[in-house]
Amino acid sequence: MTSSLEKLLAIMARLRDPERGCPWDLEQDFSTIAPYTLEEAHEVADAIARNDLRNLEEELGDLLLQVVFHAQMASEQQAFNFEDVARGIAEKMIRRHPHVFPGGQLDGESTDIASQQVVANWDAIKKAEKAARGETAVRVLDGITAGLPALMRAEKLQKKASKVGFDWNDPRAVIAKLREELDEVEAELDAAEAGQGSREAQEDELGDLLFCVVNLARHLKLDSEMALKRANAKFERRFAHIEDRLAAAGLPFDQASLEQMEALWVEAKHAERPDKD
Repeated sequence: MTSSLEKLLAIMARLRDPERGCPWDLEQDFSTIAPYTLEEAHEVADAIARNDLRNLEEELGDLLLQVVFHAQMASEQQAFNFEDVARGIAEKMIRRHPHVFPGGQLDGESTDIASQQVVANWDAIKKAEKAARGETAVRVLDGITAGLPALMRAEKLQKKASKVGFDWNDPRAVIAKLREELDEVEAELDAAEAGQGSREAQEDELGDLLFCVVNLARHLKLDSEMALKRANAKFERRFAHIEDRLAAAGLPFDQASLEQMEALWVEAKHAERPDKD
């Protein structure tokens, strides 16, 4: 019996068949498919943020398709195939979890260790793997992909710096720094109103503020990207409430005052969180 994965691999091979395949799929290469891969990864994260497990199942399938697509194109170039990808990640997971797979054996006895030690072991093994490939890092922050979303890359930069002691040990210290960065943004606004300063300076200070917000999320052990996704969803819900209430009153946006819209926003907020002001 053909497994679902084997069927998916066969479908992709047929789509890329030079004689019987799909014209669109045949036109694609790694660079043209990469944006879709990123989009599908974000849609997986969105389904998780909404706690929509039915949609998560679908989005994981879409993401798997991206892996299969890239593997098929690599196979056509005789570089690697899906089996190589699966074998490589399986071997890596066994290698980086020696406390679960001692001696590389799937049925070995696990060792009880703290999660912090797991992370330390992972980093040490990863570093040894890179050294074996001749990829020894020259600088502390080397190896963080430049193409990552900015919030994610900021967090990774901070985590690497933290490992060598460049970090605060108290979230409240980060909050104090956050207030300082906010003051600097305001100072740039004052400079602009006085005919001084520049857009570049404002952007620099805003960047520092955002970087500090990511730092605070990290110290609170929260995912800044996920937190922002939740905030976006909340904004959409509450704005939709404003829109619906104005429509019910026969009042177009251009005839509604900011005060009216703000009152409806508060109404939506109270409906969601009646215990909060």
